[in-house]
Amino acid sequence: MSRPYINAELRRLVSDRADHICEYCLVSEVDRLSGCQVDHIISVKHGGATAADNLCYACIFCNLQKGTDLGSINWQTGELVRFFNPRRDFWGDHFRLDEAVIQHQTDIGEVTARILDFNSGDRIIERQALIASGQYPSASALKQINK
Repeated sequence: MSRPYINAELRRLVSDRADHICEYCLVSEVDRLSGCQVDHIISVKHGGATAADNLCYACIFCNLQKGTDLGSINWQTGELVRFFNPRRDFWGDHFRLDEAVIQHQTDIGEVTARILDFNSGDRIIERQALIASGQYPSASALKQINK
């Protein structure tokens, strides 16, 4: 399957709309050497369009962990649960920040945090360093947390 072309105007719209932070873990693109990428919320493989309402801004870690997945199993209930969708969900409804740990508040938050590996040791250490230097959560991230 070929990769869809996302033109510069659409990339700019997505990154500006996200205030240049990962819409999943809220890290700023300036705090990652790899920056952030435009992600298909519903992958092309599953019929997702290359359109503004199906695109979000994601750091490389969240984007790679998510891949083409749409959700995961809640192992306590056996239910298939979709991932957090930055276009239709409010971050603060599904997650909360507990120091450097992103805690889930819903089933959607649980499967998203687990599959995107929000709280791996390296990512917590990174957030701790960013918190210590006053860079996390950024003003843009606080808007997503407290909308």
